[in-house]
Amino acid sequence: MTQIYDRVALIGLGLIASSMFWAIKRGGLAGEVTGYARSAQTRETARKIGLCDRICESAEEAVKDADLVVLCVPVGAMGGVAEQIAPYLKPGATVSDVGSVKAAVIQAVGPHIPEGVHFIPAHPLAGTEHSGPESGFATLFDNRWCLLVPVPGTDPAAMEHLRALWEGCGAHVDEMEAEHHDLVLAVTSHAPHLIAYTMVGVADDLRRVTDSEVIKYSAAGFRDFTRIAASDPTMWRDVFLTNKDATLEILGRFTEELFALQRAIRMGDGEHLFDYFTRTRAIRRGIIEAGQDTDAPDFGRGKVAR
Repeated sequence: MTQIYDRVALIGLGLIASSMFWAIKRGGLAGEVTGYARSAQTRETARKIGLCDRICESAEEAVKDADLVVLCVPVGAMGGVAEQIAPYLKPGATVSDVGSVKAAVIQAVGPHIPEGVHFIPAHPLAGTEHSGPESGFATLFDNRWCLLVPVPGTDPAAMEHLRALWEGCGAHVDEMEAEHHDLVLAVTSHAPHLIAYTMVGVADDLRRVTDSEVIKYSAAGFRDFTRIAASDPTMWRDVFLTNKDATLEILGRFTEELFALQRAIRMGDGEHLFDYFTRTRAIRRGIIEAGQDTDAPDFGRGKVAR
C-alpha cells in the first residue's frame, strides 16, 4: 500500500480513531499519526497500548504540520474543536470527521476552516457497542462503507487522497449529499438505536418482570437490543439533537407502521402480519447478500482480535 499522507492527526481517541490508527498502520498509509484526547486518562491509556505514533498534550500540538486532521469527537463538540485548532492548521491540509450526522457538522465546523484548508466531511458506517481507545481494531472498516460528503468547492485532489485513505483502511467509498445522508442514517442507524434504547427502558420500567429475569431469559431479540443500547451515551445524545428533523420524520413513519401492526394483531389479521414479515425478511437477506452482515450463529459477532 502506498503512503498517502505524511502526517495524520486524530482528535478524539475512541473506537473509530483507534481503529483508524491500526488500519492506517496495517496499510502503511501515513508516515506518522499523532493523537489527542481531552481526558488525561485516555491519553495515558493510548500511550500504554501504543495507540498513535505520538500522543500530544493539546489539540493544537497534534494538528501542527498534519496533512490530514480527523475530528473523532462527538458531533456536538466538533464546532468548538474546529475553532480551537483553526489557527494551527497547515495550509493545504484537509480537515475531515467521522460523525454520523453531516448537515449539522458542516454548519458547525465549516465557518472555522481557514482559507486554503480543505474541509471534507466523512462518515465510516462501522462500529461496535464498545467505546474508548482500547476498543479499536484494524479490521473494523473492512468491507464496510465510508460516505464522503463534499461541500461546494471541494478540491478534487484532496477528495481523491481522502478516498484513497479510506479504501486503504478496507472500506468501500461512496459520495452523498449532506441532507440525504442524514435521512438515510436516520433510517439505518439513528431511529433503530432510539427504538433499542426505548425497548430496554421499557423492560427496566416493567416492575412485574424482574431485572434477573430480563437478564437470565434474554433471547436473541432483546439481547440484540441491549447490544445496540449499550452504545456511547454522549455520542447518541448529540446525534439525536443534531439530526432532529430526519429522526423525527422516520419516527413518525415508524409510529404509523406500529399502529397498523397493533390493529392487525387486535383484529386477528394474520394475512397482514404474514405479508409484512415476509417483506421485511427480504431486507435482512439483502443485507447478508451485500456482505454487510453474516447469517453465522450469533451473527458472527465473536470477539475480534486487533
